[in-house]
Amino acid sequence: MGQKQYKTIILCFFIMENNQTYIKTDNNKIINEKCIKWVEKMGECLEVCTKSIGCHGKSTDTHKICKFNNLDSYNKLNKHFE
Repeated sequence: MGQKQYKTIILCFFIMENNQTYIKTDNNKIINEKCIKWVEKMGECLEVCTKSIGCHGKSTDTHKICKFNNLDSYNKLNKHFE
């Protein structure tokens, strides 16, 4: 009891060029959904990797999206974990 549970999901987005959608991160960066390589859920926050060569865990390589800071972006990605 008391341990955090981590769940990783691979997301694939097939988005038409004219219908691109974007997500706002906690540090106010805007990322294109089609650039997302993976998302890791950690409680009320998501770690998002957008690097074409992948990311090395939670570091400066990833973007953070928390429910408290960016509800719309969080909900958009979190629905893939349900």
